[in-house]
Amino acid sequence: MLDDIASDFPEHTPRPAGAPKALDGIKVVDFTHFIAGPFATMMLGDMGADVLKIEAPGRGDDFRQYPPVHPDLAQGAPFLWSNRNKRSVALDLKTPEGLEVARALAASADVVVENFSSGVMARFGLDYESIRRTNPEVVYCSVSAYGRDGAFADRLGFDPIAQAESGFVSMNGYADRQGVRALSPVMDISTAMMACNAILGALVARERTGRGQSMEVALFDNAVLMTGYATLQHVFSGAEPQRHGNTSPDTCPSGVFEAKDRSFYINCGNNKIFQRLMTQVIERPDVAADPAYATGRERSARREALFALLGEAFAQQPWTHWQARMRAAGVPCGEVRSVGEAIRSPEARERRLVTRIPHPAVGWVPNMALPIRYGRTPIADPVAAPTVGQHTHEVLREALGYGDERLASLAQAGAFGPPAARHETADAPA
Repeated sequence: MLDDIASDFPEHTPRPAGAPKALDGIKVVDFTHFIAGPFATMMLGDMGADVLKIEAPGRGDDFRQYPPVHPDLAQGAPFLWSNRNKRSVALDLKTPEGLEVARALAASADVVVENFSSGVMARFGLDYESIRRTNPEVVYCSVSAYGRDGAFADRLGFDPIAQAESGFVSMNGYADRQGVRALSPVMDISTAMMACNAILGALVARERTGRGQSMEVALFDNAVLMTGYATLQHVFSGAEPQRHGNTSPDTCPSGVFEAKDRSFYINCGNNKIFQRLMTQVIERPDVAADPAYATGRERSARREALFALLGEAFAQQPWTHWQARMRAAGVPCGEVRSVGEAIRSPEARERRLVTRIPHPAVGWVPNMALPIRYGRTPIADPVAAPTVGQHTHEVLREALGYGDERLASLAQAGAFGPPAARHETADAPA
């Protein structure tokens, strides 16, 4: 596992020494788990915030165990993907002492993020109303499935459920079979992006007004948005979006075609692109001039004939031949790749999307870059996801001023879990 990482991916290039970070000085106390919450807080960490991930001692975030789990890491690739640039603090919130520490950290935070089931944070006294009494400037973000109040607040939800209930599944796949979900957790990731945006907006508002606020981002709300403009198309026309496989209901020709050696996708988003495709790429000016193919609506009505014509032409030459011609003609196209091919592609290498970063247990681990390139405040250098409780003592010394005696007392009381479950740092008392 990870045997070829050094040959497959370049080492991460450090950011310029001394360059400022967008969120320097912002402390985030992170009570999230799985994907949507942790991915949001990871983005804040990438922008320079100090993200303190609060986890249960021992096992920690259940997402740590999602496969494949490296035997020397005791955590899986999905967890590494969503939890870099964080410090882990292991606290047993079911003990009075652990809960006291969590409340103290929240009281000192700029941002608190949580995605527990509705009511859990209130039972711990870690909800917004409780925290703002001692920290009125706090920016408090709740990520939930269906919102924190109302008739559905008690419902649990995961990405595939949101895809199904939002109508997203009904739109995807082929017309002659059941709709399909996207394998990528697109609803979790986009919900995380919304949460990050909400937090950034609230931080700007606090800078202007001096006041914090609470906010919520719901997975279902976001999933409905992610159905795109199909929602308003339905409201305008009354028609339900149909499944079109790899083609498009709005543009034609758009879809997957076969070159002599591999598959590729083209997207003729307007009439000008279609004209360039037919005259400069396929060299069929007669088709370009045919009134039967003059508009997208007319081409869609004759999609089968047009696709057959294009398919016959594309099959005569390899992908590299057509790629060069379409690039020169300004026709959007791309080969259909596997994930492995995509992350090792010339485009990914040029953009340094996947690099390797050091890890004390295994030497190197892969890192997926955040697709944001700041000019003046470069993204923080990636630090691999922590082990459970790796930074507990370090954080409590630094953030709360706890000394050895206080830390030992908390440990004895079980605040950090039973002794076998603790992952103490080198400076922790025995």
